[in-house]
Amino acid sequence: MVWISGGRFLMGSNEHYAEEAPAHRVSVDAFWMDRHAVTNADFRRFVEATGWITLAERPADAANYPGAQPELLVPSSVVFRKPPYPVDLGNPHHWWIYVAGASWRHPRGPDSTLQGLWRHPVVHVAFEDAEAYAKWADKKLPTEAEWEFAARGGLDGAEFAWAGRDLAPEGRHLANTWQGEFPWQNSGDDGFDGTAPVGTYPANGYGLQEMTGNVWEWTSDWYQEHGKLLSKPCCTLDNPRGGDPEQSHDPRTPNVRIPRKVLKGGSYLCAPNYCRRYRPAARMPQPIDTSTCHVGFRCVRRAPRSAEPVPEQTAELEENG
Repeated sequence: MVWISGGRFLMGSNEHYAEEAPAHRVSVDAFWMDRHAVTNADFRRFVEATGWITLAERPADAANYPGAQPELLVPSSVVFRKPPYPVDLGNPHHWWIYVAGASWRHPRGPDSTLQGLWRHPVVHVAFEDAEAYAKWADKKLPTEAEWEFAARGGLDGAEFAWAGRDLAPEGRHLANTWQGEFPWQNSGDDGFDGTAPVGTYPANGYGLQEMTGNVWEWTSDWYQEHGKLLSKPCCTLDNPRGGDPEQSHDPRTPNVRIPRKVLKGGSYLCAPNYCRRYRPAARMPQPIDTSTCHVGFRCVRRAPRSAEPVPEQTAELEENG
């Protein structure tokens, strides 16, 4: 893990997507954060120790999904399928499908395996799966504010997790994203057509890797518009914890009231022509019952205010995570 000293920063952005605005001042206390996303190997150790069965590996409760087709209630998860030609970007069903048998063990479907993917981020984990892992590891999931502060790496107000306003400075890819026209054409110029092994890309100013791109990451905050959380827009929010579950439901599905958490960081599917969310300020609501092939997580350990790690503690945490 990496020690993050905490401090004040400008959270959100007024220059990109509406859900990121308004930019506002926030302070967070010190904490430790995983250097990279939890890997398939990490998650396997958790499952072997606890016998945990992920949400994607269990059938869905029909009572929670009125009118759902029976084939959508079997153990399954959401998988990206690249269409062979340009499609309407307003309809994500062109590239997202529920795949029976897809799970963290079988990331591309029931016939796929984790061979060669042990150092890749675990995916197809719903919120409760990430939370259970964090509890087992004696850690927590980060708040949105903690996550964004850490992702910025000390570059307050910067567009990316690195200096400058270029996604690929001088042609160098600093995050695993989509190159080409999403969702049908990906050149893979960054070396990957899917997830990349953790530690592939340069660390940010705090020593954290792949804070943007590769996989979206769960936070502990219920999704809510930034503006609704600012009771006093003039003032700094101290250690905000997001909204509440009742206010986080998707208004487009009034009959399916599944609360949503905030995802951060973007993924390997983010592209300039569709989803420019490979930035620290970017955020997305994700229903807690939904797992996909591009969502993972990392954990934190919180420290008392003004606490500083001693060298022995730092070495132990960085070695053992």
